Amino acid sequence: MMTPLPGEPPAGLSAQARSLAQRIDTREAVVAVVGLGYVGLPLAVELAHAGYRVIGYDIDGAKVEQIQAGVSYLLDVPAERVARAVAGGRLQATSDPGTLGQADVAIICVPTPFTRNREPDTTFIERAAREIAATLHPGHLTILRSTSYPGTTEELVRPYLQASGFGIGQGVFLAFAPERMEPGNLRFPLRRVPVVVGGCEPAGTYLAGLLLAQVSETVHAVSTPAAAEMTKLLENVFRNVNIALVNQLAMLCERMGLDIWEIVEAAATKPYGFMSFSPGLVGGHCIPVDPYYLAWKAREYDFHMDFIELAARVNEEMPYYVATRALMAINERKEHARPTRIFVVGITFKKDVPDFRHSAALKVMEILLRQHVEVAYHDPFVPEVQVNGRVFTSQPLTEDVVGAQDCVIIATDHSSIPYQWLAGHARLVFDVRNALKHTPKGDNVITL
Repeated sequence: MMTPLPGEPPAGLSAQARSLAQRIDTREAVVAVVGLGYVGLPLAVELAHAGYRVIGYDIDGAKVEQIQAGVSYLLDVPAERVARAVAGGRLQATSDPGTLGQADVAIICVPTPFTRNREPDTTFIERAAREIAATLHPGHLTILRSTSYPGTTEELVRPYLQASGFGIGQGVFLAFAPERMEPGNLRFPLRRVPVVVGGCEPAGTYLAGLLLAQVSETVHAVSTPAAAEMTKLLENVFRNVNIALVNQLAMLCERMGLDIWEIVEAAATKPYGFMSFSPGLVGGHCIPVDPYYLAWKAREYDFHMDFIELAARVNEEMPYYVATRALMAINERKEHARPTRIFVVGITFKKDVPDFRHSAALKVMEILLRQHVEVAYHDPFVPEVQVNGRVFTSQPLTEDVVGAQDCVIIATDHSSIPYQWLAGHARLVFDVRNALKHTPKGDNVITL
């Protein structure tokens, strides 16, 4: 019996669609996951443990070697689960695109960055679509999960598949099902996060939902891939806009002598009509990027997303605000002529993860370096990083290191940092994350 989905299977399913549905239901379908990063690897492992044979394809040979050795390079994916999937023959990692021809389903989970001009960079999606099309066979399903602008599935991926001579919805099938991963969030593993699916045809929606229902408790179908693509952008733009609002209030509260953290906490006591967002540095692979994808696409329709772009600019200004406030606070206290020294604690884009893509903490370091500040950092997840062409190594939290700094900026509030000890040994602490909320604060601590 097939896994139930919202609604009944669509009428008029082709023989190819019925055959693939049967293979998905019986776990005979082979699934290729293209891109083994923060989205692809967890999905590949879950599908393998759900009983499918999974081909994990990535152009990064180092990732392939680690997976084949049963090693996980992501904190959210236990190495034991990777090792079991590989040892059981359910998961195979490769950098050979020819292996994609063995798959009944290919799921694209590649990065979608933007260019220096804040325009979409769909290079990785196009490469994945081209490689899938090169080995396409009748009865194949392609699912795009990478976040992109509304229209990507139909306008970018579909032409590659159709160029192989197969009709979408009859011979082969195509859908978009946005990833909703949040690295480090153990409360909501993949299975507990609902999946949104929109196919180019009803058959694509049904087949994609049927497969993803094996690794998620809830599948929500929408009418088109563009609707699913817009859903993902709405989710992330919503967060970006609300964080920008609180960031602007934080700047105003600083001038007014008010504590933004106290105010947000008080507002959060209202049981309806308010959702709490914290001020701070915004980074990562989605929140800083997705507003520009939507704004770029809107211009095609003579529509300008001024509200969204303003929020993005507010959040992009926060590293400059943090650097400036730190320097001003140092100048008020400084009693010597030597170069200013600032120590940044935490440089990943969020707590307790090793991911520093688009990290605003790194932007703070860049800004300070341009001001000829002697910058150092500590992060238990990032032993080494390159900033402004220079390689920096994570420094230990010792009395000598911390005591030599003019200011310590808590940019990312990792759980393992001894914040009370830090406040007790630093000349000045600028707490951007409210990490010292439950710690008695002396005159040497300032907050965002």
